[in-house]
Amino acid sequence: QVQLVESGGGSVQAGGSLRLSCAASGRTFSSYVVGWFRQAPGKEREFVAAIVWVGGRTYYSDSVKGRFTISRDNAKNTVYLQMASLKSEDTAVYYCAAGRTPLLVTSITPYDYWGQGTQVTVSS
Repeated sequence: QVQLVESGGGSVQAGGSLRLSCAASGRTFSSYVVGWFRQAPGKEREFVAAIVWVGGRTYYSDSVKGRFTISRDNAKNTVYLQMASLKSEDTAVYYCAAGRTPLLVTSITPYDYWGQGTQVTVSS
């Protein structure tokens, strides 16, 4: 069992930056894929970014590529999402998720564990 806790959300003006953290407890992230998803009011949950723990391969949605960076800290068993050049359309609840199979990582399919979410609000 893996417990995920997100932190770092908040309110920021357009063009600003935030860094989200996803800390795991219960088990380490090794051999997992860890992803970030977001859900805006009235919209479906959508993929943002993912990282495969072994090897560090990363994936990004087209809407955040070049602005967001996903990274990991092995010692802290934590995944980060550095968000820059934020836009109002980035406003959403951001969720961290972990799965044991690094396939179809841009869908919700491989993710077995989810955090409670953290709100990000970008004002224009």
